[in-house]
Amino acid sequence: MAEAEYHRLEDPEEESPPGEEELLLHVTEGRQGSWHHIKNLDDFFTKIYHFHQKNGFACMLLSDLFELGQFVFVVAFSAFLLCCVRYDVLFADRPLNRSHVPPERSKVTLPDAVLPAPQCARRIAASGWLVFLLAMAALFWLCRLLKVLRGLFDYWDIRRFYGEALRIPAGELCNYSWQEVQARLIGLQREHQICIHKKELTELDIYHRILRFKNYMVAMVNKSLLPVRFRLPLLGPVVFLTRGLLYNLELLLFRGPGALFLNSWSLRPQYKRAGERLALARRLARSTVLLGAANLLLCPLVLVWQLLYAFFSYAEVLRRRPGVLGTRRWSLYGRLYLRHFNELQHELTARLGRGHRPATRYMNSFPSPMMAVLARHVAFFAGSVLAVLIALTVYDEDVLTVQHILTAITMLGLLLTVARSFIPDEHSVQCPEQLLQRVLAHTHYMPQQWRGSAGAAETRNEMGQLFQYKAMFIVEELLSPILTPLILIFALPPRALDIVDFFRNFTVEVVGVGDVCSFAQLDVRRHGNPQWLSEGQTEASVYQRAENGKTELSLMHFAISNPRWQPPPHSGMFLSHVKERLQRDAAPHGPAEGALRASLLGDGCAAPDALLSSVLPHPLLAAGALLPRERRFAQPCSTASTAASVLLSLSSALPRRGRGPTESPESTVPEESGAVPPRSPVLSESHLLSLSRSAVLAEVASAEMSLHAIYIHELHLQQQQQSPVGLWVAAGAPKRPSVSAGSAARASQHELREMPLGGWAEEDEDEEDEEEEEQTTR
Repeated sequence: MAEAEYHRLEDPEEESPPGEEELLLHVTEGRQGSWHHIKNLDDFFTKIYHFHQKNGFACMLLSDLFELGQFVFVVAFSAFLLCCVRYDVLFADRPLNRSHVPPERSKVTLPDAVLPAPQCARRIAASGWLVFLLAMAALFWLCRLLKVLRGLFDYWDIRRFYGEALRIPAGELCNYSWQEVQARLIGLQREHQICIHKKELTELDIYHRILRFKNYMVAMVNKSLLPVRFRLPLLGPVVFLTRGLLYNLELLLFRGPGALFLNSWSLRPQYKRAGERLALARRLARSTVLLGAANLLLCPLVLVWQLLYAFFSYAEVLRRRPGVLGTRRWSLYGRLYLRHFNELQHELTARLGRGHRPATRYMNSFPSPMMAVLARHVAFFAGSVLAVLIALTVYDEDVLTVQHILTAITMLGLLLTVARSFIPDEHSVQCPEQLLQRVLAHTHYMPQQWRGSAGAAETRNEMGQLFQYKAMFIVEELLSPILTPLILIFALPPRALDIVDFFRNFTVEVVGVGDVCSFAQLDVRRHGNPQWLSEGQTEASVYQRAENGKTELSLMHFAISNPRWQPPPHSGMFLSHVKERLQRDAAPHGPAEGALRASLLGDGCAAPDALLSSVLPHPLLAAGALLPRERRFAQPCSTASTAASVLLSLSSALPRRGRGPTESPESTVPEESGAVPPRSPVLSESHLLSLSRSAVLAEVASAEMSLHAIYIHELHLQQQQQSPVGLWVAAGAPKRPSVSAGSAARASQHELREMPLGGWAEEDEDEEDEEEEEQTTR
């Protein structure tokens, strides 16, 4: 065995998280590097994740250099267009002085329309405000350059860590999934203890380090704490959350000089004491107003940059594809609302990417008859004029020399494209309820009031807040420098006391990790909702519960994404309970192995869609939906039972990847319960390995989570609709114990940190009253 050395950790600059003081770090000879003395594990794990997601050092270097060059280009080119172009010559508003022009050159050229360099420099120097803007831009660029250089040095060390510690060559990084990198990190911890405050490193530890601050943002959106929803005259309810506002919120709460967090892992001690809540709320409100005033002072600079960047980014795209403004994207608010606790950025992006097509189809299933009539006639007139102009141009190219003829052709083409986008496909037949169910399969969250009202205008408008037009996104970003200061000054200070209470009530100190959001612990007992299959397993009050089943669905998602993760006891009990219920619901008609075999043997990534198609448009479901309410929930063949059948077949079809949410050791079902016995795998392990291993397993895991989301939502709906009439007992389902009232459980010990990104939920008046009563008693 190689000789080992021991280093005492000393960090005079920062205070370490609990459990890290005065520890000896064992460093094996031959693997000593700059990572053996890590001051900030949050930053270290985050850089490891970013290094993987950005495809290594070379790609990161090129990206940073081109971003620096892009900023210089935008500023320099804008100054050039403003002061160095002779527009009167360019537009032929005055004749060009041809005394020094050769007679053979009769046309105006670009050099004729550009001022000489000395004259251009004098015009720039004569404009005081332009010199000020250029000086500010240069200062910002220098700060950005220093940050990039520092980051490159750090990422060079990460590159060495990948090669020497994780044994992943730089040229093969793209062949490794994040789960494989994460598994190597966990294995490295067992051998060399890169994390010095504990012997074992778990998947939840790594996620906590990377997503520490992001989990707080997701929780605040889930509890409707951030002022992002407004009701405006004529427009009605709107949501406003931009990159600028999100950056300011993170600066105020986590990263600024007066932030609530003392460092990357520790909440300031005074925010943990209830006796100082009023003083701290006044302090936070004052900081919010000051930050808003600073944004107001910088508003002209930021607004100019936003306009320039938007013009250079979208002008050419609009010329090639005028319909791009009519496409949709997930809003920042929607990304936060739909994000699970402990969900990394690439996982969220992949999940919402799968839901983009069904969400687009759902939003396009609401054509406006009046707009369709107007669009058809506008398209007719614009197309007719455009056809004539094109025909004349083909006949004689001199037509192009007519003034503004190219402008007319371009504008008519844009008008024709926009008009056609409002004309619905007359051969398309859409079912809004089924499309919305497909959206739910990928987004995993849906407000309860959308059930049964997929065709309502209110549902469509609320969905539009999550899935907005790209044109609306651009407009919001352009308005952000003006509206962000107003929100910080007027809308956020009244929420200061609620924010202080939130961080005190929902922060737990984990040994060796620091302060984390208690929702991110995935503790069903502390934050579960009895209406989402956790009845009898949760002690959470209304104030402590996560809305829309986020705790339960986040736990399910994390367990499926990380099948080797060992959940805490209470979370394991919930997963076992879900499996038992799933087996009971699947028992009446057994596993759906036929559809499963066909979908798994299909090509590539079509398997998840095939699995979902075997559940959502099930013919028996449509018939069941037409039955009376009392008989509908007594039907053994429902969406829930069909999803349970496919899930049961899926768990038996694949070789074990570890312990997933339906494979916990506690989940034993007696034979008399009617559970379906285990079956032999539909696919052999060798066949699965022959398919692209990581991609297939990731897609199948996505389909598994989609089916679980449908299943849990259906059970939640049944519980909501059966309880008032006693149908739950009449259907023969076992009675569940009532929710016990008691103190919330202490969270288990785990770790992680930040990763940027967009939420939703309205609080009921009764919940707000209960919150005020609990805060008063405290």
